[in-house]
Amino acid sequence: MKVKDTIIQIDDKKDNPLRALARNIKKEEFGTPYLKEVISVMQKALSRESDGVALAAPQIGLTLRIFVVAESAYPEDAKWKPLVFINPTITKASKKTKDVQEGCLSVRWIYGTTTRSTSATMEAYDINGNKFSYGASGLIAHIFQHETDHLDGILFIDHGFDLEEYTEEEVKESAKKKK
Repeated sequence: MKVKDTIIQIDDKKDNPLRALARNIKKEEFGTPYLKEVISVMQKALSRESDGVALAAPQIGLTLRIFVVAESAYPEDAKWKPLVFINPTITKASKKTKDVQEGCLSVRWIYGTTTRSTSATMEAYDINGNKFSYGASGLIAHIFQHETDHLDGILFIDHGFDLEEYTEEEVKESAKKKK
């Protein structure tokens, strides 16, 4: 089966995979050519989005519990930067929360504010089925929560507030000013 690298939008279809509960990857699926293809396609789709930091499998139409993170999302001093999270589970989240700006590659060009834990620890598997744990704060903790929501059929617009729509040009101009 050929996996498509098109990012699905919230209004794309009636039975939208963005609203489905994603299934776990089974033990026998780890390390298979199909799983490798899925991850490769996800990374390719993410790399085409200049403002994207992570992508969940439902965003390319697959209800699988996988997300990938762009290496650029990690702090430069991070010693280890896991890029693929399979069957991820947040095992710890701080009680301390923060209102943060959020957007989504599947809800183009709407941005808003969400409340997220400031730190989180995630357990997941790599492509070969090896379990690992990764704790983070800041953007990576934010990504863990956003992408886990995707795997549960939840979008940031479901709990976000102060939602506003921008044009692609406005978003790019704003990004230039921040640099």
